[in-house]
Amino acid sequence: MLICEGLSKTYDTDRGPVAAIRGVDLTVNAGRYAAIIGRSGSGKSSLMAMIGGLSRPSAGCVKVAGTDLWSLGADARARFRARNIGYVFQFASLLPTLRALDNVALPLLLDGRGQGARERAAALLEEMGLGAHLDAFPSEMSAGEQRRVVIARALVGDPVLLLADEPTSDLDEETEREIMGLLERANRARGTTLVLVTHNLALAAQAEQVIQVADGAVAP
Repeated sequence: MLICEGLSKTYDTDRGPVAAIRGVDLTVNAGRYAAIIGRSGSGKSSLMAMIGGLSRPSAGCVKVAGTDLWSLGADARARFRARNIGYVFQFASLLPTLRALDNVALPLLLDGRGQGARERAAALLEEMGLGAHLDAFPSEMSAGEQRRVVIARALVGDPVLLLADEPTSDLDEETEREIMGLLERANRARGTTLVLVTHNLALAAQAEQVIQVADGAVAP
């Protein structure tokens, strides 16, 4: 389902080229829950950005559901991302001037799938336990509630792949359990492939597959 082959990323700096990711090969089968772990600076986020079609590799390829992301043009890649990949970032990243309902519906509206978008968004927010917060703005919600909205937004397009980059790092333990429960439920109930980046070994231990990154490479 997710295949990376010879994936590398090199950044040009004032001190010369720096290899963030070096020749990574990995496979995550459809419907699996995989965790990417590693120390700060190990290359986890660079790897995730390439997997998600956000940062172009210096070498290698990323295939999602059989499509080579980086063989697509920019417009085609953006459409593919919108319809196949959901993102839960480290911080809430909600638009502050939009209600929860509109924040969740926005990806469908931007992708030309506006018919029934708000109904779909409302149903997902209900599923996340936020039925009473449809009209709430981000500033009116707690950090945990905002993160639930982000998960609903990530799932609104029925993605085949859900990417979560340190989604609980700024949350208390109780809220962390709630958010991870929602992500794991999306994986189990919907069959959505889940790839989680985390430095939390306890969270990683719950995954079916653990991918350890060290110095830009996947540990054997």
